[in-house]
Amino acid sequence: MGSPSIHIPPALAQALRSARHIAVLTGAGVSAESGVPTFRDAQTGLWAKYDLEELATPQAFQRSPRLVWEWYAWRRELVAAARPNPGHYALVEMENRAPNFTLITQNVDQLHQQAGSRRVIELHGSLWRTKCSREGRVVESWPETGDVPPRCPHCSDLLRPDVVWFGEALPERELMEAFAAAQQCDVFIAAGTSAIVQPAASLPLLAARSGAVLVEVNPQETPLTGEADYFLQGPSGSVLPALVQAAWGV
Repeated sequence: MGSPSIHIPPALAQALRSARHIAVLTGAGVSAESGVPTFRDAQTGLWAKYDLEELATPQAFQRSPRLVWEWYAWRRELVAAARPNPGHYALVEMENRAPNFTLITQNVDQLHQQAGSRRVIELHGSLWRTKCSREGRVVESWPETGDVPPRCPHCSDLLRPDVVWFGEALPERELMEAFAAAQQCDVFIAAGTSAIVQPAASLPLLAARSGAVLVEVNPQETPLTGEADYFLQGPSGSVLPALVQAAWGV
């Protein structure tokens, strides 16, 4: 499963094997290896003329709900063609091996769940869920009336994607669970994340302050690199399987 060209320090492999609780934070880089365009890379073709602030804010939805709904429909089409990559599957294996495992993601594509991850904390929501813009409740079906966006079957207000837009708070329960995992884990792995977007960027630092071994997996250095105990430079689709191979021989 692992790549022989990636050196995993024996001390790190031992730390993973002996960890009672491993926490992992994944960002856009993990999905990009499956062909999912990053948020800004999705500004192509018909959508290139729009600024992200025109498409991914509550104000944008208030001004142009149809435009925002159609952009997210287009993004879902892009994501629907993507499949989990070896990095996703390595995290499933890690979950199977660790006594306690928490997977926190900034991604909204649910590729972790497709790969088989059983419990995923989605900090930024999911492209595949829809919620009421007034009440916030998740809505799984609605009458086909031709409205774009469709209407909530409970209150008739507009439905919207269940994602966190610029200017919105992260879901409180998920954020609290993520902070708790960062404080309690023995090893914290940040994979494919820019380490810039708050509050997720504070999770690795909280873990390190709480005594965890901090590992960063990324092709490039980030603001987190200098804080990490181990910086494993490379794509997560290669590095994460190598970690699993080194720690558990699978």
